[in-house]
Amino acid sequence: MGQIVFIPRELDPNEPRVAASPETVKRLAGLGFDVIVEKGAGLGSRIPDQDFAAVGAAIGKATDASKADVVLKVRRPTDAELKGYKSGAAVIAIMDPYGNDAAVAAMAKAGITAFSMEFMPRITRAQVMDVLSSQANLAGYQAVIDAAAEYDRALPMMMTAAGTVPAAKTFIMGVGVAGLQAIATARRLGAVVTATDVRPAVKEQVQSLGAKFLAVEDEEFKAAETAGGYAKEMSKEYQAKQAALTAEHIAKQDIVITTALIPGRPAPKLVSAAMVASMKPGSVIVDLAVERGGNVEGAVPGRVVTTENGVKIVGHLNVPGRVAASASLLYAKNLYAFLETMVDKTTKTLAIKRDDELVKATMLTDAGQVVHPAFAKAGEEPRTEPAAIPATTLVADAADAKPAAKKKAAAKPKGTA
Repeated sequence: MGQIVFIPRELDPNEPRVAASPETVKRLAGLGFDVIVEKGAGLGSRIPDQDFAAVGAAIGKATDASKADVVLKVRRPTDAELKGYKSGAAVIAIMDPYGNDAAVAAMAKAGITAFSMEFMPRITRAQVMDVLSSQANLAGYQAVIDAAAEYDRALPMMMTAAGTVPAAKTFIMGVGVAGLQAIATARRLGAVVTATDVRPAVKEQVQSLGAKFLAVEDEEFKAAETAGGYAKEMSKEYQAKQAALTAEHIAKQDIVITTALIPGRPAPKLVSAAMVASMKPGSVIVDLAVERGGNVEGAVPGRVVTTENGVKIVGHLNVPGRVAASASLLYAKNLYAFLETMVDKTTKTLAIKRDDELVKATMLTDAGQVVHPAFAKAGEEPRTEPAAIPATTLVADAADAKPAAKKKAAAKPKGTA
C-alpha cells in the first residue's frame, strides 16, 4: 500500500470549494499515492463522489484523515480536524496565518508539517502553483457579475429606435490579478472602464485592455512596487493626494470595484462614507477586500448594504467560492503542481526537500515548531496587526490639500484618466 493523500470535505459552511478534481486525483495516483476523498467533498463544486471513484479514489469518511500522509485542503484545519491528523502529516492549504497566531501555534503543537499556499513565491517555476492568482482571477470576474446583478440597468451602450441607453461607468481600484480580470470582464460587457493603482507598471496593462488609467503620478508613485510585484503601502501624503483625485471621479461612477490588499496588513481604506454619499442612487460598489477589513467604509462582510442615498455596497465573502466549480479545478491543479515537487519519483514517496526555495517560502510548521520567520514567535508573542489608515482621515487630508492646490497650480494632484 502506498502513502495516502486525504481530501476532506470543508467544514466551513461558506466554503464550497474542494482541494482536488478527478484530473488531479488520477495524477496523484500516478505519482504512487492512494487517494481517499471524504464523502460529499466535491458536491459544492459539482463533482459527485462517483466522479472521484471513477478515477481510482476511495470514498471515505472524516476519520480517514488519521491514516493520511498528506492532507490537501482549501481552508486552514480547525482544532477539531488537527486532533484527527497523525503527527508528521503534510497539510497543504490556504492557511490565512496573518492575525491567526494561535491557529499557527496549534498546527505546530499537532506535529504537522503545514504549508501555506498563499506564500508561494512569484517566480517562473511556481506560476502553476500560484493560488492567489488563480483564485483572484475568478474573484475579479465574479465581482463584475455581482455588480451587474445589483445594478438595475444595462452595462453596454445600446442605441435603439426608442432612444440610447448610456454605457455604465465602471471604476476599478487596485489593478492586480483580480483588478485586471475585472477590467477585462467589464469591458466585455460593454462598460466604460477606468482603473487606478499605485504601481506604475500596471498603467500599460490597463490601457491594453481598453480602459483609462487614473493616478497621481509623482516620484513616490514611480517607486511604488515591491520586488515581488506587490503594491507598497503609500505615505499618508500620497494617499491624501490620491483621495483628492479619486473623490471627484467616484462621484461620477455607476459601478466601483475595489481589490486593494497589502500582504500582512488590513486592507487599506480607499472609499470613505463621504465618497459613497457622493454617488448617484442605484450605483453599486463591490468590496473584494471585505474579509481583510474592507476598502470601503460601510461594507459589511457577507451582506449587500443599501445606503441612505441608494448606493449598494456588496460585501460577499469568499468570492472565488461563488464560482466554485471553476475555482476548485484551478486550485486543485495548484496543489498538485506543488505536491509533485516534493515526491521522489523513484520510490514514489513524499520526500520534502527543506532547502528548496518553494518549501522554505511556504512551510509554516514542521516537527512541532513554527518555522516560518514571519511567525516564529507565534506561540509566545501573538502578533497584533497594525491598524489600517481610516478613509475619513484620508478624505480630511485631501480636503485640506485642495485650497493649496488652487493657490499654486504645481501642487494640484497630477493624474491621467
